[in-house]
Amino acid sequence: MVRTPLTPLERERGRFLGALLRQARGERSMAEIAAGAGISAETLRKIETGRAPTPAFFTIAALAATLGLTLGEIAERCAAVAAPESGEGVAEEAA
Repeated sequence: MVRTPLTPLERERGRFLGALLRQARGERSMAEIAAGAGISAETLRKIETGRAPTPAFFTIAALAATLGLTLGEIAERCAAVAAPESGEGVAEEAA
């Protein structure tokens, strides 16, 4: 199966999502949050660094619950990210 390449907007939203989750994690360990969400620490690392820019819905739902975020908050904040080539810039880094 060949995967369609991600658009610049999808990649940028993935980086923003990662920053948002990292900010919400704060001083808690990656292992603690990953275990609470039922995912591996490596998967969380990939999401936080933007190397996995389009994680599965249920992965994000589990992370949101573990981090005390709502899916609505995540969606609203990530929707504010503009495509890099649009000239509008990117929403404030996980503001």
